[in-house]
Amino acid sequence: MHDALRALSVEPVTHSVPMASNQHAASTGAHPSSPSPRTVLESLAAGADRAVRITHVEHLPPRDGRHADWPDGIRPEVIDAIRATGVARPWEHQARTAEHALRGDSVVVATGTASGKSLAYLAPVLSSLLDGAETPNGRGATALYLAPTKALAADQRRTVAELAAPLGNAVRPAVFDGDTPAEEREWARRYANHLLTNPDMLHRGLLPAHARWSSFLRALRYVVVDECHTYRGVFGSHVAQVLRRLRRVCARYDSAPVFLLASATAAEPGAAATRLTGLPVTEITEDASPRGEVVFALWEPPLTEVRGERGAPVRRTATAETADLLTDLAVRGVRTVAFVRSRRGAELISVIARERLAEVDRGLAGRIAAYRGGYLPEERRALERDLHSGRLLGLATTTALELGIDVSGLDAVLLSGYPGTRASLWQQAGRAGRAGQGALAVLIARDDPLDTYLVHHPDAIFRRPVESTVLDPDNPYVLAPHLCAAAAEVPLTETDFDLFGPAVPELMPRLERRGLLRRRGTGWYWTRRDRAADLTDIRGRGGRPVQVVEEGTGRLLGTVDADAAHTTVHEGAVHLHQGRTYTVRRLDLEDSVALVEEASPPWTTMARDTTAISVLETDVEVPWGEARLCFGSVEVTNQVVSYLRRKLVTGEVLGETRLDLPPRTLRTRAVWWTVTEDQLDAARIGPETLPGALHAAEHASIGMLPLFATCDRWDIGGVSVPLHPDTLLPTVFVYDGHPGGAGFAERAFRTAQEWLTATRRAIAACECDSGCPSCIQSPKCGNGNDPLHKSGAVRLLTELLRQAPPEPAPRRRTDPPAPAP
Repeated sequence: MHDALRALSVEPVTHSVPMASNQHAASTGAHPSSPSPRTVLESLAAGADRAVRITHVEHLPPRDGRHADWPDGIRPEVIDAIRATGVARPWEHQARTAEHALRGDSVVVATGTASGKSLAYLAPVLSSLLDGAETPNGRGATALYLAPTKALAADQRRTVAELAAPLGNAVRPAVFDGDTPAEEREWARRYANHLLTNPDMLHRGLLPAHARWSSFLRALRYVVVDECHTYRGVFGSHVAQVLRRLRRVCARYDSAPVFLLASATAAEPGAAATRLTGLPVTEITEDASPRGEVVFALWEPPLTEVRGERGAPVRRTATAETADLLTDLAVRGVRTVAFVRSRRGAELISVIARERLAEVDRGLAGRIAAYRGGYLPEERRALERDLHSGRLLGLATTTALELGIDVSGLDAVLLSGYPGTRASLWQQAGRAGRAGQGALAVLIARDDPLDTYLVHHPDAIFRRPVESTVLDPDNPYVLAPHLCAAAAEVPLTETDFDLFGPAVPELMPRLERRGLLRRRGTGWYWTRRDRAADLTDIRGRGGRPVQVVEEGTGRLLGTVDADAAHTTVHEGAVHLHQGRTYTVRRLDLEDSVALVEEASPPWTTMARDTTAISVLETDVEVPWGEARLCFGSVEVTNQVVSYLRRKLVTGEVLGETRLDLPPRTLRTRAVWWTVTEDQLDAARIGPETLPGALHAAEHASIGMLPLFATCDRWDIGGVSVPLHPDTLLPTVFVYDGHPGGAGFAERAFRTAQEWLTATRRAIAACECDSGCPSCIQSPKCGNGNDPLHKSGAVRLLTELLRQAPPEPAPRRRTDPPAPAP
């Protein structure tokens, strides 16, 4: 057997990894009906051609759990209901969470996946609802549950309903989201005391209509914020302000709810939860639940006989390799979820696996499915039920199932490509191993430098902490539209300033000057006819979704986000939906409709696009010797220009077809720097090295910017050009990835010398030879991390910084753009 498999017998690793078994487990032994993860991996690796694909195996030994008693404030009826599910006593972290909640302390529980976080906050919530049901005030106590996805809210509603069944009518849960029919929304508003929704509906639906929800808000005791680590970057900053608006409206109705937050993977969860809610939050991070044995394998697909550019061999695609492994696991009866980076990839893996299983057993083929965003609500709910019940044996999914949906009984998880962060990797891997049994996780590398590096450098995965949750509620670009929304809900006064943050006093006069708010007496009012909550989409999805319609029948198959339509449902695209293959006949951008017909082409399609950046206005320019550091407005233009047809398994290119799609533009703010030919000569950078050096410096500077501006790297974009038409020099741009800007590029400009010095040091100090994810590789590079030149980037930045001025760059105050209706 291969060395990596033999490593399973060595002394267990003892470092902490954020995974844990289900809280219902009574022991850490394997589930009687589940094969051990070692056995499963050995069967997958049978044969010399398979064994060599495993580059590393990590073994996480089982762990015993530690019980405690529920605190006195938990109602006996609730404890009895919990016992009826098979849970005799809570784990220590559950009891501690409940104790803080009962005392009125806001608390975040950040323990491993499947460690019973739901029960930790449900016990005090259900006790509160029971207490409220006994008071003669009409509605009684209420609770609000916030989830980042509709699927998680629906799953949590099922959990609440099952747990609270013995409590009778005292607990009345209801889902309130975009899929909820009008009559059910009305019932939820009038009668529900446990409302499950998402930040989007809170922002657009509940808060603007708070007067109609007054009885619910007046009785609100707890707000649960589940999977709070997902609220990061600009989206997290928006959610933070939505929560402040919620607290303000609650105060109007004399309620001050306690916030209960949950996260499986977060660094410094207490600090992050405090920034998110604006309240002091106690953190509970010690996981007392048991964990079954976990075996985590790194898997590199083999080289094929196909030759790519310059005659280089091409590796088998991660999609094809994942489909093979999913097939093998299904044949062995191993319940598996495969996480895929794209919607198309999830569908494709499902199609390939079903076709291969049909050759073995047609009954097995029907137990494999795909799951992704864009499905109709009834399709999503049916798949969730089938997965929960065990009818489905395998599922290929996007990150839509990454969060805490109950998928009890999974034996294995396949990760088709590195998901971009260690937090997401452990979150996905933690979906298996429920009910205390062992679990197998396999990361299958894509054919790009980042994935290749990771599967050959396991320490970058297993010896590094998860990333911090970065958000900035004080960002004026985020704060401005929420002040308008808050004023529309209840007129703002100076007593509200502390709630919304230190940037408010400076922003209010600007919003007045722009005619967005009007001051009358001691308050500020929203006076426009349009809804203030519509000024901003807190997720930045870029417009109306495109409906995918079957041309012959008019049947609606699903939707595609507007910002993804050009690349996924262009004319000629292969569109996969629930195991069926369609080709796109026409994309009507004006009516947001893609017409498709069922077909079975032996290929898949991949869009090719171009990105260009132009300088609209330079606000400030600072000389750094011969170099120039600039800040101003730019326009980023992206255009899908063609698509490739590729063989399903090998990825071999069969042809390219031109497309005539309009460009998509983003007007935003950017920082950029230029260097001269003399500086390139001094840095010993020739024409062959320049593109890779600039590209590497761009990647590394984006990776370092979150240390200087409270942003997430997914909030930032970058472009590097050996000869830019506006500057006529080699130029690196770093821009805000949000219309009008988000303040990050401006912060980068103000701290440029410190920021770029830290960037140079980070690259130079990295122990790798030619570049890795810790220095110059990016998980979101559109060019597949090619070209990159590590030493060239160090020399380039050294020369750039050599003539930087000793004083900080001059500061010019720039107003955030007005929120546009």
